[in-house]
Amino acid sequence: MVALRPEAAGELRSSGVTDTKMAVYPPGHPTPPLRDANLRRPVIMDIIEKKIEYLRKEKALNIRGTVLFGITAGISGISANLVFRKCLGVNYDTLKTFTSLATLPFLSSVVTYKLFVTDALYTGNISKENCVLRSFLVSLLCGVLHPTALAFSKNARLAVKYQTVPLPPKGRVILHWVLLCQTDIKLMIIPLIFHTSFGLLNGLTHYMIYESTHENHM
Repeated sequence: MVALRPEAAGELRSSGVTDTKMAVYPPGHPTPPLRDANLRRPVIMDIIEKKIEYLRKEKALNIRGTVLFGITAGISGISANLVFRKCLGVNYDTLKTFTSLATLPFLSSVVTYKLFVTDALYTGNISKENCVLRSFLVSLLCGVLHPTALAFSKNARLAVKYQTVPLPPKGRVILHWVLLCQTDIKLMIIPLIFHTSFGLLNGLTHYMIYESTHENHM
């Protein structure tokens, strides 16, 4: 042990240093800062795991909502195909028309919704009202108008090809098809109301998910 000279001890006392003891910890025992770090590590890992689990659930909700959006568009396409096949008397290429009317509206709705709603939402460029409006417009265009136009074009072509209905006279083509389909086309009001309502609800739900995620990351 090193002993201080009387002169050095006097100098320490005069400078205000009265206690020269140092903290000594037993071997194998961590110092307080290291102990605190060891205690904080499980807490940090738990927070990270919760964040990852939350993001996984949030992503699953987004995918589920978008897929349901596409499924309703596919159902709308099938309904439109049934309506036009009935009013035009078409009984040909059943599998081909039903397959295309189910898959094309589904794909167009999913891709369009992702581009104009989901991606725009997570860049933070749209408000709540804008998000709901975009979802409504996508549901109207891709979930109702596009399947209806697609079903009419396919079945009208088959009706002309197999002559299941009278051919339209020259100069009155549009009026001819309107008169043929005006009664049954009213049934498309049902998928119109259903799909647009679902679009409004889906857009609102996605915005609430985004807002919740944003608040948890702030």
